[in-house]
Amino acid sequence: MKHPTVIFILLISLFSTLLTSSIHARSSHNKAIMTINGFGKNEDGGGPSECDGKYHSDNKLVAALSTRWYNHGKRCSKFIKIHYKDRSVKAKVVDECDSSRGCKNNIVDASKAVWKALRVPKSQWGEAKVTWSDA
Repeated sequence: MKHPTVIFILLISLFSTLLTSSIHARSSHNKAIMTINGFGKNEDGGGPSECDGKYHSDNKLVAALSTRWYNHGKRCSKFIKIHYKDRSVKAKVVDECDSSRGCKNNIVDASKAVWKALRVPKSQWGEAKVTWSDA
């Protein structure tokens, strides 16, 4: 075999591996702790959202992800599917839960609308074990 053919076969093999990894990452369920956050002005979320520089109503299905999952804004304005017990809901990523400022590395910070849609009893609002995936 000549060198260009070997290189071509190696590149095809690498591309195939990367594609398979990407599909698996997209469909896998990440274990997380869901916390509650206000994304409106003067709420506990702080300033406007990182993704669009805007505030968001508590009635909107929005979320912030820990720094590693936020991935330098690559998930901005994309939807994730949050799973809690036998329920799930799609929420739009609008912000980062900054791990360099105390946010743990496994957080999905969600609006009240997400908590309501997942039918988490109000007495249990605060922290809940969830999984999430790209929608």
